Amino acid sequence: MEQHAVVTLKKGEGRTIKSGGMWIYDNEIAAIAGECQPGSIVSVADFDGYPMGKGFFNPHSKIRVRMMSRRGEQEIDHVFLEMRVKNAWEYRKRTVDTHACRVIFGEADWLPGLVVDKYSDVLVVQSLALGIDRFKEEIIAILKEILAKDGIQIRGVYERSDAKVRRQEGMELYKGFLGAEFDTKVEIEENGVRYLVDVKDGQKTGFFLDQKYNRRAIQAVCRDAKVLDCFTHTGSFALNAGIAGASDVLGVDASELAVRQAEENAALNGLGRKVAFQCADVFELLPELERKGEKFDVVILDPPAFTKSRNSIKNAVKGYREINLRAMKLVRDGGFLATCSCSHFMDYELFTKTIRQAAASAHKRLRQVEYRTQAPDHPILWAAEESYYLKFYLFQVCGEK
Repeated sequence: MEQHAVVTLKKGEGRTIKSGGMWIYDNEIAAIAGECQPGSIVSVADFDGYPMGKGFFNPHSKIRVRMMSRRGEQEIDHVFLEMRVKNAWEYRKRTVDTHACRVIFGEADWLPGLVVDKYSDVLVVQSLALGIDRFKEEIIAILKEILAKDGIQIRGVYERSDAKVRRQEGMELYKGFLGAEFDTKVEIEENGVRYLVDVKDGQKTGFFLDQKYNRRAIQAVCRDAKVLDCFTHTGSFALNAGIAGASDVLGVDASELAVRQAEENAALNGLGRKVAFQCADVFELLPELERKGEKFDVVILDPPAFTKSRNSIKNAVKGYREINLRAMKLVRDGGFLATCSCSHFMDYELFTKTIRQAAASAHKRLRQVEYRTQAPDHPILWAAEESYYLKFYLFQVCGEK
């Protein structure tokens, strides 16, 4: 068995990994015995020497160790990685439509820091931690072999490791082909809607797969409806409304590029006359629509994360409260509001409280149709709070009468 440096925890520390989590922070470590290079595998022991498992070490990050296995004797080798990747793919086959899905979701698949999305026959990989970066190409090779056994031939792999969080790991931002070049505009189909996904220049890995079944959920209330889709990005909610038989759909986004892509997707689905898009700031547009006396049967709010840290939660709450209040005022009595938050720090309780405050200020009564989270290909790992980030409510909005 290969010998590794041993990271020993302070007495009383390691609560996260002891409850099933994956991270050990810098202030939880008592000592490190042996030589360990940045990104190398280390053994982890409790204060009394009890083996806690193995993970990879990064002295440049506040998350010093990300656990790979809870077994002290486990070798982190090709066989181990093959087991992890195979388990991730088998889980997706049982839980989601795999034509376009997230195949590996970091900590929730026990491969911390690694994201792999599959768009038809293209893979997009995002490596966010130094240790997993060393295994990246081996994991992708394993995944391609596993997919091939199911008759899926991958024609190209693109890396989108250009998230700023990499700098916290002491890593440079990077994007580019892993292997041969290919056309980075990839067509996918989801819920009966076709999209062109730009894996090279689109946001994140090109598309927000986590909302897959939330987009489908709004179809039931959109038939013959006038719909407003705010923060539409490439038009996904708007197009689901259109395909469901909405009479009139307006999608709004502040990005001109996103609006152009949304228009392309509308044309791809033959919805160019029914679904229109506008480049505008939602915070400015909603009051303007209210002043004009506009009303909609369905309003959808799918904003970007207003906070990515605990320090900015107060301002985020103000933002969420404002857009929800404005949206409720635009919903026709008895109409519907779909509202989301994708910020981990805006947790379920705070998001719910904020919506309740917005409803009180707007003098509206909310009847909950359903509450949802991210699609199953973005599994929520209990004890790893960061894996639970997406909140989605669908409400009927009623006046006080």
